[in-house]
Amino acid sequence: MSRAPRACCARGDGTPRASSASVFCGVSASTFPSCSLDPMTNLKHSSATATATRIAAGDDHTQYDSFSILLHWITVILVLAQFGLAQTWGFAPKPTRHLMIVSHMSFGILLSAVLIVRIGWRLMLGHQTPVSAAGWVERAAKGVHYVLYALLVGEAVLGFVLRWSGNESMSFFGLLMPSPFAPTSKATHHAIGEAHDFVGWAIIVIAAGHAAAALFHHYVLRDDVLKRMLPRKAGDA
Repeated sequence: MSRAPRACCARGDGTPRASSASVFCGVSASTFPSCSLDPMTNLKHSSATATATRIAAGDDHTQYDSFSILLHWITVILVLAQFGLAQTWGFAPKPTRHLMIVSHMSFGILLSAVLIVRIGWRLMLGHQTPVSAAGWVERAAKGVHYVLYALLVGEAVLGFVLRWSGNESMSFFGLLMPSPFAPTSKATHHAIGEAHDFVGWAIIVIAAGHAAAALFHHYVLRDDVLKRMLPRKAGDA
């Protein structure tokens, strides 16, 4: 009967054994070559293993499809434009401020349309590329994606409701969209505005973390996560 591995590699006083460089908790490193005490090494191995497994399974996709990439970067540009307008129109003179607010509404409606198309496209078979990671890394990445989608949809809805709750029309490049319901109280209108601002900031913070994670994958883990959402070079399509 084989002996179970020891649960600890420490001496009696609790300090690590000096001669156990190749042994961890009584198990030879060769027994589990994929294990490492270094979290960074484990992350790199997890990413590389997931990529190799995906390719071995017959999934050789190295990028999202061109339309998904286009929708992604249109979303990025519109979100940044929306946030920039909202944070700066308070410093602009009145005529310019009005133009910025109208532009914010128009871009918001355009972003809403892009989101509808993007979600529909993502739900279609063949337009999803697995994350090049495994375990909690993959779950975290998918979780961030779902949270961002939910926040973007919620922000778009709040934008419409905010405008209409004040008995004001939405404007899409000059085309007016009157409120379909009666105006709310000032307190309710203010609360909707606060929620709209809060969700906007939440989107920016989470998206910044999402971008930082993509850069971490590219420069530290050196996998293909970022490259798969970058536009294809000529001849690579």
